Amino acid sequence: MNLFDKDNHFNAANIITFANVACGTLALYFVTQHNFTVAIIIAWIAGALDIADGKVARKYNLSTEFGIQLDSFADFLSFVIMPAFLLFYSLESSNIFIGAIFIYYIISGLRRLVAFNLKVETGEVAKYFEGVPTPLGAILLWILYLLHSFSIVSSPFIIAILVAVVGYLLNSKVKVPHP
Repeated sequence: MNLFDKDNHFNAANIITFANVACGTLALYFVTQHNFTVAIIIAWIAGALDIADGKVARKYNLSTEFGIQLDSFADFLSFVIMPAFLLFYSLESSNIFIGAIFIYYIISGLRRLVAFNLKVETGEVAKYFEGVPTPLGAILLWILYLLHSFSIVSSPFIIAILVAVVGYLLNSKVKVPHP
């Protein structure tokens, strides 16, 4: 198996992306165990892998449609579902309104990733992101987690409203510079 064969679905860049998926899955497991610290550490490793897969794909000319789609699935798991679950579980609320806001956030993240992929396919991606990218959305949710954990913002309803704002920003017209 050639790790630098563009046509190999298990090339070096895609293996890094698969490791991102594994980290996102492991982080979700630790969230369900209420081990939020380990979940966050694993999620940050997923973030580093997300950066690495793109760098490897560009350096070794391994970018393919399969890799683009795989990267979005990994982003959805690690930067949309995982941080939403982390924050929701940490709130320890069974309020249906709060649950609905987190579902809104997850759907917003999925919509953003699908719309981004369609722009990539048609060559419409500019020097900036339109709307908040999902990794930045994840960071904003982790900040909300910290604000709640340290009782800076103790109300689950205020946290939920802020999650709704971040969900809205994912698909907004806000321009965020591309790194």
